[in-house]
Amino acid sequence: MPRRKRACIGGYVYHVLNRSVGKKQIFTDVGDYDAFEQVLHEATERVPVRLLSHCVMPNHWHLVLWPARGRDNDVSEFMQWMTVTHTQRWHSFHGTSGTGPLYQGRFKSFPVQGDHHFLTVCRYVERNALRACLVERAQDWRWCSLWHRDQASSILKFSNWPVPCPRHWKQLVNTPQNEAELNAVRRSVNRGCPFGDDTWVAKTAERLDLEPTLRPRGRPRK
Repeated sequence: MPRRKRACIGGYVYHVLNRSVGKKQIFTDVGDYDAFEQVLHEATERVPVRLLSHCVMPNHWHLVLWPARGRDNDVSEFMQWMTVTHTQRWHSFHGTSGTGPLYQGRFKSFPVQGDHHFLTVCRYVERNALRACLVERAQDWRWCSLWHRDQASSILKFSNWPVPCPRHWKQLVNTPQNEAELNAVRRSVNRGCPFGDDTWVAKTAERLDLEPTLRPRGRPRK
């Protein structure tokens, strides 16, 4: 079956994710994490995609990106340059050039409605290290937008959100999300389906040709 065309029309917010081959740990020390964020910074300088949130984990990373309206190819261009460049530099530094891909495949993505659903996704992204028990407070994970926003000298610059950031945002991020929220976000992560209210999801799926992601998986019952 041919691959479905990646749908990243400008004007929508997207959650973007990629994992290493075989879920192998590729970020093992400060240098690995910092090198990735350097590539991420360079990507934002090359392609005009707004970076809203991110978190880098030992074997994967999450980004929340917002391409401008009318810039339909920017997310794909951004991701291609970033992943290829990071892969080349990682192999070069670790002396493993020519040993195969670093990532398991193309990036995964799904569009996010720019309201409270956007905040739910950003909480999910910025809670990653805390949820994995890597830190005691989400803001203590150095390779996450929640930490970077407090650093005046941060290499990464984050754009304004489509909705105001709540004043008690850190408290919200440090508060566990309920199972319904987690399952809804994970469904979009796994299936690539739009994340929002029912009406918005249906309209967005139709416009971006994502209707197959809303259908039940498996063979239909006879």
